[in-house]
Amino acid sequence: MNRLAILLLASFALASCGKSQAPGPAPAAATPVRTAIVESVDVGNAVRSVGVLAPRDEFRLSFKVGGVIDSIAVDAGDAVRKGQVLALIKRAEVDAAVAQASEATEKARRDLERGQRLRADEVATEEQVQDLTTAYNVARANLEAARFNARFARIEAPGDGVVLQKLAEANELVQAGQPVLVLGGTGAGWIVRTALADRDAVRVNVGDVARVAFDAFPGREFAGKVTRVGSSADPLTGTFEVEIDVAPDGARFVRGLVAKVSLDISDGDAAGIRTVVPVTAIVEANGAVATVYLLDAQAGVARRRQVTVGPLVGDRVIVTAGLAAGDRVVTDGAAWLADGKPVHVVGQQG
Repeated sequence: MNRLAILLLASFALASCGKSQAPGPAPAAATPVRTAIVESVDVGNAVRSVGVLAPRDEFRLSFKVGGVIDSIAVDAGDAVRKGQVLALIKRAEVDAAVAQASEATEKARRDLERGQRLRADEVATEEQVQDLTTAYNVARANLEAARFNARFARIEAPGDGVVLQKLAEANELVQAGQPVLVLGGTGAGWIVRTALADRDAVRVNVGDVARVAFDAFPGREFAGKVTRVGSSADPLTGTFEVEIDVAPDGARFVRGLVAKVSLDISDGDAAGIRTVVPVTAIVEANGAVATVYLLDAQAGVARRRQVTVGPLVGDRVIVTAGLAAGDRVVTDGAAWLADGKPVHVVGQQG
């Protein structure tokens, strides 16, 4: 009986001990992330873009007075010489205006002479003679204006060039100042206009050397130089216009050729073999000091790492200290990590 009591007490004790054991902590959930391999690449000291060829000087030519076009002697693509007559307006109205102003001036002259004789005979007053003098001067000014307008009832080439656009035809009615022809002056050379994103525009300076290639001239490369960098962004595209002076070097340039531009920028700090990571790997930055998360594949966790960064190169950033080629850094999902947090790699960038 005593032995049975002892066995029962031992069983209850074991059962009680089994129930009192608390469960261990549940494992932390792994954060899904994407990673990228840290690379050492040859960072070229160049900016590449696409642009369009155009004459440096473009003239939108029009008549000084409105009227009906009599004739246009050129078409788009024609080469012209300085002083060549390109278009004429029908002169009936213009010549009539000159004749009217001429007759008015002659009448004002006769009236003034008559008034001066009457003043000499003390028949007219000094005030009347002054009024006649004013009327004569006004008539002469009107005549000069009519003759000036008549001189510009024709369009002449302001310099050697090529007709880029023909915007009107003979017998069309045009208003004063309405463009009729667009002329590209070839005497001032040719330029390529291209648009750069802000990260590239700030690296380009006037005087930087450019290499330009055209599909129209396969196998050839043309020397160029940056002559203007836009100081404000285009409100629609957010890009900055850059103009590059390019020499034809014997080629027959025409407006509108598509150019492939490679700009050799003057700041050489980024050139050479450099360690780079995607910009998306940077979670914090303060000047040259930044933070990334390094993948510890053996432990299955992310390690917070402070690094030193340099300039941007496209969608990557140069790392000058803190990482080595072959390391894997977290890109997507890095913003939700902490040092030592478990991660689950779901993909790799690049």
